Amino acid sequence: MALDSQVRDSLYIEKFSIMRLVMASQETDTLLRSEEGLPFAERHDPAVRERLSGPGLRTFFNIASEWGLSVNQQRVLLGGVPPSTYHKWKGGTVGTLSYDQLERISLALGIYKALKLLFADDASGVRWLKAANTDLPFAGGSPLDRMLHGSIDDLYAVRRYLDGWREGWP
Repeated sequence: MALDSQVRDSLYIEKFSIMRLVMASQETDTLLRSEEGLPFAERHDPAVRERLSGPGLRTFFNIASEWGLSVNQQRVLLGGVPPSTYHKWKGGTVGTLSYDQLERISLALGIYKALKLLFADDASGVRWLKAANTDLPFAGGSPLDRMLHGSIDDLYAVRRYLDGWREGWP
């Protein structure tokens, strides 16, 4: 039963990520900014964010565990949350995450999914994530190093790189 719940919650977060991409490609109306994905009104709706917060954090913690991330690395990827907040979340006491925090989780999930699609086994994907890389976005550091710079733009850079790799460069 717990596994079914975890799978359902993970699928819901993936749906959130896919919904952002689909909505970003649709025509923009007065309530939708194409670069944001969710309608502007929903983006700030605490009920929507609250519904996504618990499943999102559980998914993030599972990904972080698989990647072997330290507590400090996880805190940076979540937007630099204080240690007390991190430990409260890790213990299961989750409030309502900000849109920025949900977006960071969505990006981590997208990176995780891309690694699963690109590499034959989990260990190879994690090795790539942590290995030095001379490609332009990484400047000799690892993709994980880039993600740990702290800006959401760094998460986007790794996500875009993997998406480009998956789809083939023009």
